[in-house]
Amino acid sequence: MTEQQISGTVVAPNHFELRETPLPTTAPDGWVLVDITAVGICGTDYHIFEGKHPFLEYPRVIGHELSGRTVTDAPDLPAGTLVVINPYIAFGDCRAIRKGKPNCCEEIEVLGVHRDGGMCARIAVPRSNLYVAEGLSEIQAAMVEFLAIGAHAVNRSGIQKGDRVLVTGAGPIGLGAALFARLAGGDVHLLDMSQTRLNQARDKFGFENLHTPDQDILSGELSDGFDIIFDATGNGKAIEAGFNYLAHGSSYVLISVVKGDITFTDSEFHKREARIIGSRNALKADFDMVMDAIRAGDINTDALCSEVVKLADLPDRFMALVEDREALIKAVVTP
Repeated sequence: MTEQQISGTVVAPNHFELRETPLPTTAPDGWVLVDITAVGICGTDYHIFEGKHPFLEYPRVIGHELSGRTVTDAPDLPAGTLVVINPYIAFGDCRAIRKGKPNCCEEIEVLGVHRDGGMCARIAVPRSNLYVAEGLSEIQAAMVEFLAIGAHAVNRSGIQKGDRVLVTGAGPIGLGAALFARLAGGDVHLLDMSQTRLNQARDKFGFENLHTPDQDILSGELSDGFDIIFDATGNGKAIEAGFNYLAHGSSYVLISVVKGDITFTDSEFHKREARIIGSRNALKADFDMVMDAIRAGDINTDALCSEVVKLADLPDRFMALVEDREALIKAVVTP
């Protein structure tokens, strides 16, 4: 009889439950069994629950912000090692992989989206997707992935010390971008419709340059715009509005993705010699950068972690987390 485990599963839109799924006891060559220690819940999980994710089939075990401990010895990875799991599994031999960019592989599969994720007891993962989390707690290690998204965007941006930066969208991904832009020496401003999120950015992380869309941002000392803009809104209209804030010689980094077309005035964009940069997922270097920052005390993970929930309690809490996500930064589940 196949041994079973309990897995957090979105069975259908607006229907989350704990289900029994097979417990993996062997792994393919080059893969490693990992016992999950903590799982972050992110906007993708909420979108899956609400039926808004375009690339998903139900039922789906969710969870891609993962920490765990290796079950058996692997090359340079003794059993029991605490690891961060990179959830982007790249297959094939596409041009992106050959150029060292597995984060945008043509055939990428993301845990918890394209294949079942890690909201369970155990999962099998390619050895190359496991990063040693020495010096981090299990909860901290589960928060590395979402911070790596922001770190990757900052690394893509070409930011220089003293650059004036605008981050639109002050949710978890936007906060990650803002934190690493500040560490890179940027003069960081945040824009969001939610005063609650802006207040958190100020009170928990010390950001003072806070704006709402109804304000005339391009006035006074900001009249010439921003050197770098990071969009983390997931809103097409907000992305289009962001073009208005670009300074001459600036860069617009699109972290969020939307369905449909984005339009802008080419003459205004062209005369600024601006750049549009797509930023997708993250690379090992970004994960390492985040872990180094946490170890150094440069990222306040206690402020990022809003709530820790036991997996057994999640069915009773999930709807409340969905409804309260404006006030949450990161909820973490322990199995």
